[in-house]
Amino acid sequence: MVKTAKKTRKKQAKKNPTKKPAKTKKLAGVKAKKAFSSYKQAMKYLSERTDYEKQQRIRYNKTTFSLQRMQKLLTSLGNPHKKLSTVHIGGTKGKGSTATMLAKMLESNDYNVGLYTSPHVVHLHERITVNSKMITDSEMLGLMNRIHAPVEKVSKDEPPSFFEIMTAIAFLHFLDLDVDIAVIETGLGGRLDSTNVIKPELVGITSLSLDHQHLLGGTLDCIAKEKAGIFKRGVPIVTVEQEPEAMGVLKSQALAVKAPLSVTGEDIDFSYRFETSRKCGPHTRICLTTKTSKFEHLRVPLYGKHQAINCGLALAMLDKLKSIGYEIDNEKATKGLSTIFLAGRMEMICDDPRIIIDAAHNAASIKALMYAIGQNIPYDSMVVIFGCNVDKDITGMLEQLRYGADKVIFTRSSSPKAASPQELTDRYTEICGKMCQAASSLGQALQLAQSAIGREDLICITGSFYLIGQAKVRFQKLARKN
Repeated sequence: MVKTAKKTRKKQAKKNPTKKPAKTKKLAGVKAKKAFSSYKQAMKYLSERTDYEKQQRIRYNKTTFSLQRMQKLLTSLGNPHKKLSTVHIGGTKGKGSTATMLAKMLESNDYNVGLYTSPHVVHLHERITVNSKMITDSEMLGLMNRIHAPVEKVSKDEPPSFFEIMTAIAFLHFLDLDVDIAVIETGLGGRLDSTNVIKPELVGITSLSLDHQHLLGGTLDCIAKEKAGIFKRGVPIVTVEQEPEAMGVLKSQALAVKAPLSVTGEDIDFSYRFETSRKCGPHTRICLTTKTSKFEHLRVPLYGKHQAINCGLALAMLDKLKSIGYEIDNEKATKGLSTIFLAGRMEMICDDPRIIIDAAHNAASIKALMYAIGQNIPYDSMVVIFGCNVDKDITGMLEQLRYGADKVIFTRSSSPKAASPQELTDRYTEICGKMCQAASSLGQALQLAQSAIGREDLICITGSFYLIGQAKVRFQKLARKN
C-alpha cells in the first residue's frame, strides 16, 4: 500500500521557509552542544569530508557507497526521512530540471515543498530549498551543530561522506520546516545512492544514456539496472520513452517489485512540437492527456526538445500524485511552471558579447544542447568553450560538439578531476579533424573567444557544472563592478 500520510493536507497560506516551527522537533540521540561557533567553521568541517564528486578514482561498491552507513547516521538523528512524504527522481539527464518543474507546480498548488538536487552551479545552498528559497547560513549552521555528534559517532566505524551529510541535512531541514512533500533527486546512480533510503510515494526516471560507465557499467542495460535500484515495492513509477535495452530493464525491474510503470508517449498520451511566434519567439509546446488531467498546447518554459520531454515527465508525475490523493489544480500548476528559472541551463549570462552557459556533461546532453541552440538562438557563428572531467565520456561529447560548434576552445575548470585542455585538443583533432585551441584558464579561453567573434556570433560555455559555475561567478562580479 502506498504511503500517503500527508497527501491531502494543504497549507492555508504559504509558510515563510526561513521561519522555524513554533515547536522544533526533538530528534533522538541529538545533543544540543555547539560544535561550531561560525558558519565558516562549519563549512570547513563539511569540506573536509570525503567528496566523491571531486575524486578521480572511486570504487563503486557497497563499502564506498554504503546505505548501511547512511541508515546508521539517520537512525542517530531520529530517522527524519521516515517522517517525510517524498518523490524520488533518478535518470541520466534532466533529473534536476524535472525535479525543479515538479516542485514548482506543487508549490503553486499551495503545498510546502522541499527540493533536494545536486550538484550546484554557484552556491552549495542551491541544493536544498523550500518553496524555492535556499537554506540560509544560520539554518545550515544550526543543522551542522545538530548533526556533528552523530557524524562523529558514526565516524568511529566509517566516516560519512560529504554527500551523505548533505542528504541528512536536507531531510532534517525539510522536517524542521514541516514540508508537505519533498522532491528528492538522486546523486550518482540510484541503487547505492545516499538518497535511496527513502520510501517515496512516487518514482520518476528521466532519459537514460551512457554516463559514469566506469562506475555504473559500460552498457545502457547496466546503467538502467543501477538507476532502477530506486524502485520500491508497490510504489508507482513514471518514465519517458527510452532506448529498447533500457526500457526492457526498467519494465522487468518494475515487475520484480510489483510497481506499476507508466511511460509518457506510450501509456500516457504525450506529444510535443516546436514553433515560433511573434509573442513568444522560438519555443516548444506539449500536450499530455490522462484520465484525470488534460494539458493542451502548454508552452515549455525552458529551451529544447529535451526539456519538453522533461516537462512531460514532470506533468505526468504531478498527475500521478493527483490520482493517489493530492489536491492539484492544473491551472495553478501551469501558472507556476511558467515562472520557472533554472541556473546553468541555456542561461544567457552576458548580452554583449552574447554568452550562454549550459551544464551539459555527457554526450546525449551535448547533442541536445547543440540542437536546442540551433533551434532557439539565432547566430552567425558559435564558439564553444569546453571543459569536462576525466571520468566522463569524453569521446562521445567531442563527437557531438562538432555538429554545432564552428570553433572550439578547450579549457579546464577548478575541479581536481578536470581533463587537460591539451589532451582534449589532441583528441578533438584526432576525432574530428577540425582546428581548435587550448587555453589554460577560463579567462584565457574567453579572451580567445571574444577576439574571434563578431556582433551576431555566440559564445557557449559547457561541459561541466564546475566550469559554468566559474563563468557565472565571473560575470556576476563584472556586473557588480559596472
